[in-house]
Amino acid sequence: MYDANTGRKGKVCKLVSNMTTKKTLVLGASENPDRYSNLAVRRLLAHQHPVVALGNKAGKIENTVIETEPKAFSDVDTVTLYLNPQRQQQYYDYILSLHPKRIIFNPGAENDELAALAEQHGILPQEACTLVLLSTGQF
Repeated sequence: MYDANTGRKGKVCKLVSNMTTKKTLVLGASENPDRYSNLAVRRLLAHQHPVVALGNKAGKIENTVIETEPKAFSDVDTVTLYLNPQRQQQYYDYILSLHPKRIIFNPGAENDELAALAEQHGILPQEACTLVLLSTGQF
């Protein structure tokens, strides 16, 4: 078979993407398309990351259902927060029980108390913007 990369005959090797998907919980998800949490869900999906969502109102973003009660989601790599620190408190135990690898504190969601708890549980706290991380290939 002809290899277009080398210009020679021989075996053709397929390139395999080394992009890894990271199942992400968007906490503070909203059906409102003007909200950053909504945009984050859509951008995560566009980057092929599995997404689960939790918000205060039931709804849907594309094919992702917004749950209103915490669920025991499995294999969550990342929790990305779109709640202010006061609204986060009721979710501390829930977030920690998911055993994510990291928690992203988006602008306005920065929380030293939860970040310290995360570190105590071996979870990386990251003050960043999910949308910027995705657009720059750093997610």
